[in-house]
Amino acid sequence: MKHRVAGRRLDRTTEHRIAMFRNQVTQLLRHERIVTTTPKAKELKRIADKVITLGKKGTAHARRIAFRDVRDGEVIEKLFGPIAERYASRAGGYSRIIHKGKRHGDNADMSIIELVDRVVVAEEPAKAEKAEKKSDKKASKAKGE
Repeated sequence: MKHRVAGRRLDRTTEHRIAMFRNQVTQLLRHERIVTTTPKAKELKRIADKVITLGKKGTAHARRIAFRDVRDGEVIEKLFGPIAERYASRAGGYSRIIHKGKRHGDNADMSIIELVDRVVVAEEPAKAEKAEKKSDKKASKAKGE
């Protein structure tokens, strides 16, 4: 029986699982949005929310504890700076999971895990510029023929 056993094993050893989630929480805090499988995203949400709560505390002890999981100084500064300020008035639920569908290779359920109220960097103008360049190339090819 599985009484009082929390978390998923994800068919990995303990060391591998811990290292994987440390990497994922670091990348989630750096990029504020990552794509992973649904079971990994559900476990990652638990860890990421706890780390963000440490960032909100802002004490030296909380910084040391957070550094156990996030081994990147740049991300730690972001966690205890802009991310902590953004969620200062929020009581919890700092991340969300959006189900994406199935992965083509092995039919695994995929999800996007992202921070709530994340700041969207100007991605749309970059996409619009790429679309304009493609249409210009097509137009120049049509004129050349």
